[in-house]
Amino acid sequence: MTLKVLYIDGDGPMGGASRSLYEAVSRLVEHGVSPYFLVSSGTASNFYRKVAVDLIETRGMSKFDNTRYGYYRGARWLILLREIFYFPFMFIALLRAKHRWKNVDLIHVNEYVYIIPALLAKLFFRAPLIVHVRSLARDSPHSRRVILLNYIFNRFVDSIVAIDGGVKNTLPQLLSVNVVNNSFSPALSNQPAPDFVERFEALRAGTLKVGFVGNLHLAKGVLEIVQAACILRGSSRDIDFVLVGGVTLQDKGLKAWLLSKLGFAQNFASDLKNFIEKEDLSGCCHILGPTLEIKYVYDRLDVLLFPSHFDAPGRPVFEAGFSNVPSIVAVEHPTMDTFIPYETGLAIAAKSPQALADAIAYLHDNPGERIRMGNNAHALAKQNFMPEANAKKLFNIYQIALGNFKNRQGLGASR
Repeated sequence: MTLKVLYIDGDGPMGGASRSLYEAVSRLVEHGVSPYFLVSSGTASNFYRKVAVDLIETRGMSKFDNTRYGYYRGARWLILLREIFYFPFMFIALLRAKHRWKNVDLIHVNEYVYIIPALLAKLFFRAPLIVHVRSLARDSPHSRRVILLNYIFNRFVDSIVAIDGGVKNTLPQLLSVNVVNNSFSPALSNQPAPDFVERFEALRAGTLKVGFVGNLHLAKGVLEIVQAACILRGSSRDIDFVLVGGVTLQDKGLKAWLLSKLGFAQNFASDLKNFIEKEDLSGCCHILGPTLEIKYVYDRLDVLLFPSHFDAPGRPVFEAGFSNVPSIVAVEHPTMDTFIPYETGLAIAAKSPQALADAIAYLHDNPGERIRMGNNAHALAKQNFMPEANAKKLFNIYQIALGNFKNRQGLGASR
């Protein structure tokens, strides 16, 4: 059975959500999925084109953010001006998609903040809608926005997929939610660029390598990492702090100033470099830049640092697990399918450089525990994050959603 699936992704730059979708679709093709993409312009398109039958880009895509940390309040309501600006570009792109592709069997939106283009696509194509929930939802049952989104989920969404138990727990119990963990292909496909390899191999031999992988955003906890380096600098421990990543978009001029004043700016690379220079941390803190060959990095780390402010383990936690690397994660109530405190790593409080420093010191001083947790992280990664198994789960969800949709519509056999 071949399924013609329209994938909608509004995040232009390649990030965790885009990588997760690419990993899934790469395997779904083997199950008979014909992928068509409607995406915002950015580096993620370069990956999607590798698996897409066809792809349409738009300048941007309107979203409605009601996640736990990104929901609109105060000055953040001004962000709706951006969503209004993107709407005509998105609408025209959807019309182009309808004109070019005529029909699709399913629509899969890569994050529920893009519910607006998802509903329009459902209206245009008259196909079942799969919504992937990747962020912790705002859990305020009396909020009118939450009530509205829950109504939309119940009325118009044919299947909801959460990336882990923690995300599922933020959604109302009355909703039927399938958990399909993200996936990672642990095989290294290529060597990183020579200049990146040169920078990595220049690190001191014999030190404990603790590292961060991801976009250098303030909310990812990168400031706490260099602050922890300050705390540990006076100890006798020999530790290298490795930060691998870049920025998603480089804002400049008036836009950069305005975003900074309103507290919306997230890119933190230049401030981070200034902090390292000011505190004379260049001997132990190393910003190596981005690379797509992240397995190379994980294979050379001893501990992964993920002190995000979002109270959730991110992709790097299980990606590092495939390389037997334990993690230090800022999370209060992890679910056992993604991260197990004291078994696959250490859980700490968010926004606490001291807690991060203490956890790093513990794993430095207890190599046996570090190895044990790394082995457990590897076992958990193989259990829950293998691409083939998760693609099969997702394909089964597609089939069930399509079957139920056809039954409701009285369509009988496939078109």
